Amino acid sequence: MILDQNGNTSIITQEKATIIELVKKLQALYPKFKSNNIIVVLTSLKELNLQDIIEFLEISNTHRASKQSFVVVSDKINLEDIPEEIILVPTIQEAYDIIEMEEIERDLGF
Repeated sequence: MILDQNGNTSIITQEKATIIELVKKLQALYPKFKSNNIIVVLTSLKELNLQDIIEFLEISNTHRASKQSFVVVSDKINLEDIPEEIILVPTIQEAYDIIEMEEIERDLGF
């Protein structure tokens, strides 16, 4: 797991470990970046399935309830299959775009 910081956004890149291990690490380290927007980059993983993405549901819901963005980046999953509660985009740039839109919505009171 690689953790980078870009302003108020934490970028977490997963390269080798399983999704379950990543989610456990995220939950353990969550207090460290709970006040930041979070981007989880899974583009280097060879295989992903719907269950892998659903593993992020709990932490995503918790984070979004605290008025922060949580975005998963992967181009290996059909976006149509993903539950609405999880934001999944195919590129990091789209993740930043989503965060920017959500920050504008929060500023406007939505």
